[in-house]
Amino acid sequence: MSSFGFPLGIHRRKPLTMLVLAALALALVAEGCNRETTAEAPPPRPVRTVIAEKGELGESVVLTGQILAEKESALAFRVGGRILERSADVGDRVTPDQVLAKLDPQNELNALRSARAALSAAQGRLEQDANQFQRQQHLLDRGFTTRVLFDQAQQAYRTSQAAVDDAKAQLEIAEDRVSYTELKANVSGTITARGAESGEVVQAGQMVFQVARDTGWDAVFDVPAQVIRTAPADADIMIALTDDPSVTAKGRVRQVDPQADPITRTFKVRISVNDPPPAMRLGATVTGRLDTSSGKGIAIPASALTAADRSPAVWVVDPANLTVALKPVEVLRFDPGTVVISGGLEGGELVVTAGVQALHPGQRVRLLGAQT
Repeated sequence: MSSFGFPLGIHRRKPLTMLVLAALALALVAEGCNRETTAEAPPPRPVRTVIAEKGELGESVVLTGQILAEKESALAFRVGGRILERSADVGDRVTPDQVLAKLDPQNELNALRSARAALSAAQGRLEQDANQFQRQQHLLDRGFTTRVLFDQAQQAYRTSQAAVDDAKAQLEIAEDRVSYTELKANVSGTITARGAESGEVVQAGQMVFQVARDTGWDAVFDVPAQVIRTAPADADIMIALTDDPSVTAKGRVRQVDPQADPITRTFKVRISVNDPPPAMRLGATVTGRLDTSSGKGIAIPASALTAADRSPAVWVVDPANLTVALKPVEVLRFDPGTVVISGGLEGGELVVTAGVQALHPGQRVRLLGAQT
């Protein structure tokens, strides 16, 4: 017992309780400080990156077209009439001077007989006028005729000569028209189309056969204007059969139409095929592949692209302290899955490709793996 009448254990408990409370308070303060420290320093954000490498930029353009003859000829009769006989069909090979069809020649034969009769009559008049001219010339030399009669005889003789020349020309025309009743091939090639049948009346110049000449094949494509602008001048085009890609041939641009198609707004381009294989026949569907170059640049995944002040930008990682910075870039073009950068990157930078939406400047990151 103390001098005041209280137990001694009470005085000893009070200091102990105060010590416990103080320790609890210190623990709570320390825990709060730890929480604040954790909130202020979040862990590095994991990101995926790619190394920006500068190199030659190119793309492959693949178009579908068909094989056509480099040159085609439309065969037609030079006179009109009814087709009496047709001796060729589509797919047949033809040679020069081969008769392909015939017209009914009766009208032309009648005209030929008339021309021959006209020539005979003109020649008779010429003989008569020539004799008269010779007599007048003989009499004029002796002074037994007048100058007027001599001039008349001379004029009649000259007129008869002209009539004979005209009759000969008309005879040649009539003979040609008879020959025109036979349609002959003037080239070597293959018939690709037929425009008339036997018994049909055709006009002069109307297409009867279309012949593909044996001078070479063309691969014909409808090409957009952008491809024509970026394509090299002497580009090699790889041509392959659509149904059998193993059948290939090389070609060069031979002709580009000067005007675009009014509906498709594409230009028809003819590619001259070098040494076409036998399987690459007329009318076959082919694909043409052209590799174009767009200069130097950097291609990165499209997921790496973000925006800064409404301009394209990418996040670049500082390899020294693993922090990110936003870097504006210039985009050359957008390809499927990739973006081609023409400015803003020098090459060799670590560009973030995944997680770009949750980054801010100076943020620490953790690399999940670099793609080269």
